[in-house]
Amino acid sequence: MKTQYILPLFIAAASLAASAANPVVRDMAQYVYPENVAATPAGFTYLPDGESYAMLSPDGKSVIKYDIKSGKEVETLLDLAHTRENTLDRIEGFTLSDDASKILVWTGKEPVYRRSFKATYYTYDTRTRLLRPLSGRFATQQAPIFSPDGRMVAFVAENNIYVRKLDYQTEIAVTEDGLRNSIINGVPDWTYEEEFQTTCSMAWAPDNLTLCYLRYDESDVPVYDMQRYGGACQTDPAAELYPVTWSYKYPVAGKTNSTVSLHSYDVETRKIKEIELPDARIEYIPRIQYGPDAQSLIVATLNRDQNHYEIYRVNPKSTVAKSIYNEDSKSWIDPASYESLWLGKDCFVVNSWKSGYNRLYFYTYAGAPIREIGEDSHDITAYYGSDALGNHYYQAACPTPLDRTIRRIDRKGVTTVVSASEGTSAGKFSPGCKYMMLSHSTTETVPQYSFCTSAGKSLRTLVDNATFAAKAMPLHAAREFFTMPADGGLQLNGYIIKPAGFSPSHKYPVIMYQYSGPGSQEVINRWTLDWQDAFAKAGYIIVCVDGRGTGGRGRDFCDIVYRNLGHYETIDQIAAARYAASLPYADASRIGIFGWSYGGYETLMAATAQDSPYAAAVAVAPVTDWRFYDTVYAERYMLTPQQNEDGYRNSAPLWRTSSLKCPLLIMYGTSDDNVHPANSLEFVSRLERQGDICDMLVFPNMNHSINGCNSRSVVYGKMLHWFNNNMR
Repeated sequence: MKTQYILPLFIAAASLAASAANPVVRDMAQYVYPENVAATPAGFTYLPDGESYAMLSPDGKSVIKYDIKSGKEVETLLDLAHTRENTLDRIEGFTLSDDASKILVWTGKEPVYRRSFKATYYTYDTRTRLLRPLSGRFATQQAPIFSPDGRMVAFVAENNIYVRKLDYQTEIAVTEDGLRNSIINGVPDWTYEEEFQTTCSMAWAPDNLTLCYLRYDESDVPVYDMQRYGGACQTDPAAELYPVTWSYKYPVAGKTNSTVSLHSYDVETRKIKEIELPDARIEYIPRIQYGPDAQSLIVATLNRDQNHYEIYRVNPKSTVAKSIYNEDSKSWIDPASYESLWLGKDCFVVNSWKSGYNRLYFYTYAGAPIREIGEDSHDITAYYGSDALGNHYYQAACPTPLDRTIRRIDRKGVTTVVSASEGTSAGKFSPGCKYMMLSHSTTETVPQYSFCTSAGKSLRTLVDNATFAAKAMPLHAAREFFTMPADGGLQLNGYIIKPAGFSPSHKYPVIMYQYSGPGSQEVINRWTLDWQDAFAKAGYIIVCVDGRGTGGRGRDFCDIVYRNLGHYETIDQIAAARYAASLPYADASRIGIFGWSYGGYETLMAATAQDSPYAAAVAVAPVTDWRFYDTVYAERYMLTPQQNEDGYRNSAPLWRTSSLKCPLLIMYGTSDDNVHPANSLEFVSRLERQGDICDMLVFPNMNHSINGCNSRSVVYGKMLHWFNNNMR
């Protein structure tokens, strides 16, 4: 018989404000966002010469050009104190034209969704010092892009595309049918932005004569309504007395997607053509970008099941489309295949796990294979390009899945590591790959950014984060990596954080942390300072294990979860909890589990399993039924509910509430446009119907990330207080 836990049903977030009255929340602030973020090079971009770069000054008042090798200031490209026609106090960011003669700057940034934003943009000519508004018609613009010659800028305003001709200061409407919640031109809809990680759906031809774009018709996509409140944080004055309804188009699994179509705009004739692609199975176009010439628009496509990937070379003038790459998968196409599609002068490069591990496949623009680059039993995780000598540079999950190293392979096939041999390294290579800005960290060293030659020779440090390290290191707790056995003879990777003042003779409570989503990875050799360190200080052991379905270990380890989300992840998390319980210094009766988003979903799956060993569980912004989530993500791994009815039901915590055996805390933001509050509310509703209750903390007007106004401190302060009450 299940124990009934008498816990408060609802606690207002304001009751845990970060104030002197709440020392737990106040102390948590130094461990979590935004206080736990190390410095990064701000507003960094290479110049086309490959020998210099530009950065935004710390005060936001200038854009300065530096020499890569020496670090010396070469010139000031933009000084807000010496502009003509218009002045600005400061700017928030900038982009350069291809020849660096013009600069787009912005201010007044307003988020649209997770990645996209609107802002007030200005163009600046480095020769004339003229600073001019990008648009004379619209106060804010979105996703502006220079033409290759820098003489035009295409941008989106109110769902339509406009072209600003800088020589004549004219503004031309490319499209006129844009309408909120109906037609979007040039920028993606919510689902494309979130799941295909793109914010711009336009591409200029290399000859500057054609602008290609995607049009999203979301007229038939169901509307999702969310309410906003006045609030004390993320305030909405319009909702002071009555809630305001915010509506947007969100297709849940199995429902109608936006109809996406490809178009070209002739700059000279102002004529628009729709380009028909030859395969009726195409549901998604996650990427468009130009290859080496104006006749080579490269279009990446997927079917709705996302197991057929095809790349087309399209001539926008003739509208002829030729298939140049075709791939089918027994499960899903790895998103890296289109998100990291690389287009060079003579070839394009696809990252694919069709051989079992992610490898690089090189093709001519006619579709002929050239070569393949890979690491035995290791995934390649990024491709950076090649230099004049024919060396290719890439990042790999090597020498272990916990590491990310940068590697060079020469014409003879000899591979050399050009970064640190362990830890997490990433590179931003200059044009021509002569230099790289190298970032590196380990679990015990904060991120550092330095300039190196592409061979790995250090030139100088750009950001050493010494000030951050002085503050962060005393708060940081050591991560110890381990492996543990799983079904089928597999070994799972994990880390453990031991409490401050650890004594092997003492029995400590344990909190299991995981994310568990397909292709994700939490157990990795990189720097983190977060709530785990605060909880270790408070006397908890933290254990994190990457179960089956996670990334860095090849296709078979990842796609075993196909059509059956939550099944193997739960088996592995329960096995990890039992492994933790077997440690001589762990208290087997006091093991909790926590996760956010997919991790919140897996928390509920594990806590409602028949053999669940958990004494308490905390889920933040959890999915409770994949029928509630968007088409692209849910169907990538589960197909549609119509195709996989049993899989959806078996994977839903919503249908397992009667098996919950431990106290549960759920937290979410009321403006979460990603994992909607309905997920949590439906779960709680079923608990109530069966006579059970859980604890719940709600963040008014907060989105999926729950940021701002000390909210992260409140999330983890509440969680610590709650675990203390239920596992001490």
